[in-house]
Amino acid sequence: MPKNLQRLDPFLSQMFLVEIDGIVVAGFSDVSGLQAETEFEEIREGGVNDFVYKLPKGTKYQNLTLKKGLTTSSALWDWHRKVVAGKIERRTVHISLQSTKAKGHMDWDYNNQYQVLDAFPVKWSGPELKSDGNSVAVETLELAHHGIKKGR
Repeated sequence: MPKNLQRLDPFLSQMFLVEIDGIVVAGFSDVSGLQAETEFEEIREGGVNDFVYKLPKGTKYQNLTLKKGLTTSSALWDWHRKVVAGKIERRTVHISLQSTKAKGHMDWDYNNQYQVLDAFPVKWSGPELKSDGNSVAVETLELAHHGIKKGR
């Protein structure tokens, strides 16, 4: 596991750390969209009434949604702004589940880390703006991607 994934003080309440290009850029409280679905086509054979052939067509992945985020960096915002400007930069994103004891981290399967492949931001939702801190909050960040891979 990478040694640079440590419980950073601003992220203590965010259980999921997001790493891009080897750098932890944010912490999030909720991660959803870890879903893969293989589409199929049904074909019936004439005279055969007890089953239908199901032929796989391809697999699609739901967008990954990161919610209730906190960051001390503008990296995610800058990445999203490039997409808005038409400069798509696909990146591999690592997301690690943090230990509740503020020491080290655990992965979703407790042995290997998952990578979100060829991801890029497709939706950004900001928080209410308040003047009670230096950190920048991210309410929701949605990433399109080409799949999820186990390990580094």
